[in-house]
Amino acid sequence: MAKLRMNQAIALAIAEEMERDSRVVMFGEDIAVAEGPFKTSEGLLKQFGPSRVRDTPISEMGFLGAAVGAAATGLRPVVEIMFIEFLGVALDQLVTEGAMMHYLSGGRLTVPVTVRASVGSGLGFGCQHSQTLERWLLGTPGLKVAVASGPRSAYGLIKAAIRDENPVVVLETRSLYGQREDFEPNEDAVIPLGVGEVLRGGTDVTIVALGQTVGLALAAAQASKEWSAEVIDLRTIMPWDQDLVRASVSKTRRLVTVEENQFTGGWGTGIVSDIASIAFGELDAPPIRITAPDVHVPYGTELEERFLPSVEYMTNQITSLIKTGVVPKKWWEEEL
Repeated sequence: MAKLRMNQAIALAIAEEMERDSRVVMFGEDIAVAEGPFKTSEGLLKQFGPSRVRDTPISEMGFLGAAVGAAATGLRPVVEIMFIEFLGVALDQLVTEGAMMHYLSGGRLTVPVTVRASVGSGLGFGCQHSQTLERWLLGTPGLKVAVASGPRSAYGLIKAAIRDENPVVVLETRSLYGQREDFEPNEDAVIPLGVGEVLRGGTDVTIVALGQTVGLALAAAQASKEWSAEVIDLRTIMPWDQDLVRASVSKTRRLVTVEENQFTGGWGTGIVSDIASIAFGELDAPPIRITAPDVHVPYGTELEERFLPSVEYMTNQITSLIKTGVVPKKWWEEEL
């Protein structure tokens, strides 16, 4: 077993795939000589050289466009976007070019490009560097989206993404880069895209979490003495594991999604909609979403801590739902 930090697990996964397949190359800002702003490409330049590990100018549109072209002509690029917000200037290359090329070519071309980006609040990076922004990507046919919740999932998802024939975006929660986890980094640790995982069994409520909220959901489930929760790490949100979530909800008869994103347009909307329409007659309470409020991510420490759903808030919301069978008010509805 290896006890790796998440950034080490990411670097290891990329290194192993580069060793396994000579077509795998890496592009990004400061990823070669500096070994990545978050040390997620540590040792790669020394091991594979500058032709396969390439520092780029500060031009996301340019190097992501180059990666899409390289993927369509036979390489398997791994592109690092330093902060997810920076993808905005290159979104066309991903969703209009990369995600559509297989369809537009009548199946003749594939675009096996992996786009990695750091995301999330909690480290005081301010509103322009602390979002998750899955909503920019959801609903784009031809694109897959995965979110790491720790070293093991980061390792397994990145290896699966690099091997996939489609464009895949892997979002990495920045506050988890230093988190350590014991796991065996081998072929058995590869995580199929579109497959979630039950991390804790339970009988009263299904909690579906993603990225940073997975740890929070587990903490809430462990802290509560009033209810038993089944906690699911969704891992991939496009496509998401409908069978796993539906099977869990059919047992617990209640659904809660825990999201770091703002309420409007968050990833949980599709899951709640699916369960409400498929299992309406089986539910003991309405499905609810626990999210951040519809505001920018604050910079001040206390405000930023309030932005992300806390274990206490999550516990109170779920306790209220189970006791009353009614959707509880959000904290900002009660206090503001």
